[in-house]
Amino acid sequence: MRISARADYAVRAVVELAVRQGEGPVKAEAVATAQDIPHKFLEGILGDLRRGGVVDSRRGGGGGYRLAREAAEITVADVIRAVDGPIVSVRGERPTGLSYSGTAEPLLPLWIALRANVRRILEGVTIADLAAGALPEPVERLASEPAAWENP
Repeated sequence: MRISARADYAVRAVVELAVRQGEGPVKAEAVATAQDIPHKFLEGILGDLRRGGVVDSRRGGGGGYRLAREAAEITVADVIRAVDGPIVSVRGERPTGLSYSGTAEPLLPLWIALRANVRRILEGVTIADLAAGALPEPVERLASEPAAWENP
């Protein structure tokens, strides 16, 4: 599984908005600068996040972006889906839409299990968690395993 640059930038931008939540709308330029994200690329991402119901925007001098809901109600999965679509796909299709026969039959439950585990992690971490710098204990435990940091 790969996390796209769009997804990475989107999560970083949403976390930046979360930590600035009390400041009112935040300009895209400020988010881009704080997170070292190319401004033009970020504008497209923020548009996707707005259409996905993750952020709201306001035009004008006092305008900018803010979270559309409380940070505790937005998961990392919500952000990724808003900019990239389904969390796990195989050849661009959702695993539940696939079928295999013969010796390849065990692949379908493998892809489904992979999707379930990825969703469990990404749906279990909120933007509030990230903004607070504290991941849920099961995620911390997985990340602390030495093998998690190895590149086979």
